[in-house]
This record gives sequence, structure tokens and C-alpha cells, in this order.
Amino acid sequence: MTGGEKRVSERLEQKLEDDYLLWYDVPVGLKQRHPDFVVFHPRRGLLVLEVKDWKADTIRHADSTQFTLVTERGLVKEANPLLQARAYALEIGVVLERDPALRHPEGSRYAGKLIMPWGWGVVLANITRKQFDEGGLGEVLPEHLVICRDELYETVDAEVFQQQLWAMFPQVYPVALTLPQIDRVRWHLFPELRVEAGSGQFGLFGPTADAVRPLEIPDLVKVMDAQQEQLARSIGGEHRIIHGVAGSGKTMILGFRAMQLAREMSKPILVLCYNKTLAARLEQLIGERGLGEKVQVYNFHKWCRKMLVAYHVELPPQGSKDFFEQMVGRVIDGVDRGQIPRFQYGAVLVDEGHDFEPDWYKLIVQMIDPATNSLLVLYDDAQNIYGNTHRRKISWKSLGVQAQGRTTILKLNYRNTLEILSVARAFAQDLLESRSDDDDGVPLVAPESAGRRGAVPELVRTDTARAQMDVLVARLRDEHAHGRPYSEMAVIYRNQWEGEKLQEVLKRLDIPSRLADNAGKQTLFVVEDSVKLVTMHSSKGLEFPFVIIPGIGGLPKEGQAEADEARLLYVAMTRATEHLLLIHHDDSVFSKRIRDSINEVQGQLKNAP
Repeated sequence: MTGGEKRVSERLEQKLEDDYLLWYDVPVGLKQRHPDFVVFHPRRGLLVLEVKDWKADTIRHADSTQFTLVTERGLVKEANPLLQARAYALEIGVVLERDPALRHPEGSRYAGKLIMPWGWGVVLANITRKQFDEGGLGEVLPEHLVICRDELYETVDAEVFQQQLWAMFPQVYPVALTLPQIDRVRWHLFPELRVEAGSGQFGLFGPTADAVRPLEIPDLVKVMDAQQEQLARSIGGEHRIIHGVAGSGKTMILGFRAMQLAREMSKPILVLCYNKTLAARLEQLIGERGLGEKVQVYNFHKWCRKMLVAYHVELPPQGSKDFFEQMVGRVIDGVDRGQIPRFQYGAVLVDEGHDFEPDWYKLIVQMIDPATNSLLVLYDDAQNIYGNTHRRKISWKSLGVQAQGRTTILKLNYRNTLEILSVARAFAQDLLESRSDDDDGVPLVAPESAGRRGAVPELVRTDTARAQMDVLVARLRDEHAHGRPYSEMAVIYRNQWEGEKLQEVLKRLDIPSRLADNAGKQTLFVVEDSVKLVTMHSSKGLEFPFVIIPGIGGLPKEGQAEADEARLLYVAMTRATEHLLLIHHDDSVFSKRIRDSINEVQGQLKNAP
């Protein structure tokens, strides 16, 4: 920001209430114009401001189209800033007016016109009102469309400041935009925020850059919420940690950030996660966006192997019991010796960071170019399903992660319906008691529902193990017969053998499926219309509209800690975005807890006002 833009930003933040939305230098519309400020209020309308730091004694000449300025480079001609602001505002008006839901209805006074007022103005941050008048600038910049330096002082009355802004509108009339209409405005103005319906956290990776004609505007539009957008846009060249509950859009923010960095940086961007299936999915989606050359996506251990091979460091002996641990150690040693170079990446983004060992972060921070120093870690301790609860006690600073003051918490869950999240929370209540922490630790955050409604999860008890399979197959067929693509369905199970057995049955019945075994994790989503068969561990970071979890009677798995197994089942349950079906034939601690949770939630919903 220039000095003048900083003052304008401060005044807008100080003098406007919290229900305003403000954007600075953000690409608007499909042509990606960059107005200095866009000010939006659901009861006022939309205003574009162009800010100039010009001084009165540098303006040699001014007319309705351009200004001639004295600079160190000599005389320079600049467009009249009011024309710039007007051009941006007109383009915004045209884009929004295409949408029938944002136009006045037929038969009304303003039929066919935009449902809200819109205007434009100029801020002369270094020219006082007296200088403006004495210089005759009012002849080329109408005075009611200009805010001057002395009208930006911190002491300016908030009401006076707001009146100046709204005096810039050519027309003013009553308006009260609904929340869906506000989302539609943001959907049109900022295509990069669009989330494709049904795509959940991965929706940002859809084909959003194409021109949108009126008939192509969907009835239901989805965008990042304001907190997600602000966070995604504000992540700078620094270390930042986002603690977010399952379904809060962490991976969506990572995708936004990766695309943004790919446009800005010359060095490659590295995306790391623990889960092979999630890594393969992200790699596929980023590749479809044409960013595969700039954004490299790896499962952490695969990346370690790549480092060892690329820099001729010997791999550990195949079959070693601690092969993966040795591999990480050899990368760390290679970096310490200088055999593997540091600072290879312009930025590193870590998804599902709760599954990373503390020492891995010490290695990761050494891979970031100090000139950019860009690290983003996404974390949710409630999803730490690999049994290493000591990770909660880590100190980021001791690992080289300098994120003090740059830690954000996302509590709202958008992935699951209120019913699914409520049952999952009630089941795992002991795990999800909110625990605050200092800025250098890892808080445990309990999720809050965004309020989307749906069916209460089902728990079906069968007489035999074979009957579980019959129920499962019948539901897959029934969902498909009612129009749900197989690609929107997943079966999530505890043991790999369950998936292999299920795949055999589905193949025999001509129900297309893909198994996320060691070979299939990389290609799980290549065959579009197929049921995904995924272990609970491999389901992390993924989501599906319809999820079936069989074998609940066999949980917790023998020999495993009950708390770890509960955490694992919680993660599996929260993969479902619309419908969740759980099946068992034996009774177990978990089947009883789930049944009690469903009854509790049904009672709460029944008694809700």
C-alpha cells in the first residue's frame, strides 16, 4: 500500500461498522480489474474508491480525461482517477446485472436494474479541501465525489465520514440484501472464491475462470465465507498456522493459497500431507488447473524418498522395520551435511499437519527460501488418528516455526449437516472438549455447525455379517436408482481386508468401484463414476455426499486404544456431507455409543424451538 492507501484503509476500518465488507486491490470480475477499494454494505450498496497520493504542487494540468503531473521522470500524463473508478464500477454493475436474482423484478419502478445502488469516487490522500478548491480541481472532479486529506484525519466524525461516502452514489434507494444475495454478489465479483456445489472443500479447483453467461448462473451459488476469504487473501510471506475443525475449509484455503503463490513466485511451491490418498487427490486437482509445473504435491515420505534419490543419498535397506523413520533421518542428515540443498521452494504448504512428527517441521522450514519465508500449516488435533497424542504438546517456536501472532482458528464446519456433525460430536464428546492454548501451542477446537440440515445418521443392526453386505449393496443400488452417481458414494472401513472382500462382491454384482489399496490410492478418482472403497486412515481429508461405514460391531479394534479408535471413527463419520449409514451385526461399546448419540440428537432436534 502507498501511504495514502494505508490511511484510507485505517479510516474505513475505524469509521465503518462490522457489517461492511471491504476489499483492497483484489481482482474483480472475469477481467481481473484491480480497484483500490471496494466498499459493500447490504443496506447501502457497493462503492468503488480510487486513491491517489498526488500533491497539489505536482499537478501541472487537469481536465476531464487526464492529469499532467510533475515527477522525477519529468511530466507524466495519468488518467483522470474518477474515470478509472467509474470504469471499475460500471464493469461491476454490468456483471451483477446479468443475474436475475440481483435485478429489480418486472413491474417495479427499477425493473431490470441492479437491486442495489452502486457508485464511485476518488480519495486525494495528500491534498486538503482548501488546496482542492484553490486549485480549481472541482471543475474536473465534482467535489461530492472526492474525499480530501483533512477529511481522512483520525478525529473525523464517523457519521460525517460515512455521509461523504454515500453522497458519491448517483442514486440512493432503500435496499436490504439477503444472505443468499450477498453470496451471489461475492460469487460474481470474485470468481476465485467460488465453490462448486457438491464439491465441498475441493470446489475451488473447478473450472471457474470461464465467462459466465446469464443462463449459466446456478440457482445455488456457494462461496468461501468472509472469514475464510479474509484468511486466504491475507496470508503473506511469513509463517502461519490455521487450526481448523474437520470440514471448515482448510484444504480449500490451501488450494486458494497455492494458486495465488503459483502466479507470484518463480520458485516451485511444495504441498505436503501425510495421507497418500489425499496427496494423490490434491495432485490430480492441481494438475487439472494447469499448475502441476509450479505446485508439487507429495505425501511426506514420498517427498523424502525423492530427495534421497535426487541427491544420491543411499536409501535405507528395503524391508527394514523402521524404513520410513530411517528415510526421514537420512534426509535430515543430508541437509545438515549440505548434500541435500536448503531453500529449494518459494513456499511450503502442509495439509493435515497434525499427523506430522515435530522433527519433520525442523526439516520443512529449512526448505523455504528465506527471501519469501512462506509457510502455511493446517492443523486439527481432533483428527490426529495415528496415535501420537504427544504432538499436542509441541512448541512451534522450538521447531523453527515463527507463527506467534499469526495463528487462526476456524470453528465452523461446512462439510457436514447439523445432524451428522451432532451425532459425530456426541459420539466423540470426550475427545472434542475445547481446550485453549497459548499462541505457541496446539489448541483442541470443538467444531460448530454452519447450520446446513439433512437426515439424521442411520445405525442398522443385522443378524449376521453376511446380512451387513446385503444392506450395504441394497443401499448403494437404491441411492443410484434415485439419481445419485456412484462417484458420490464411499464405503469406509477399518481393515484393508474388508475393502478387498467388498470389491469382489461389487464386481460380481456389476457395481463399479475403486479400491484405495497401495496401488489404487494414486488413481482412486481417475474412474469418475465408481464407489470409492477407502480405509478409515485413508479417508482423511476426503469427503463424499453419501458414506457407509460397516463393521461398527468390531470396533474398537482389539489391541488398540479405545480413544484412538474413537478418533478414527469420528474422522470417518465426518467424511459424509449429506447422508451417513452405519452398519453392525455384533454389539460393541461403539455401536451402543452411536445409538445413544443418535437418540440424543433426535431428542434435541425434536424439542428444538
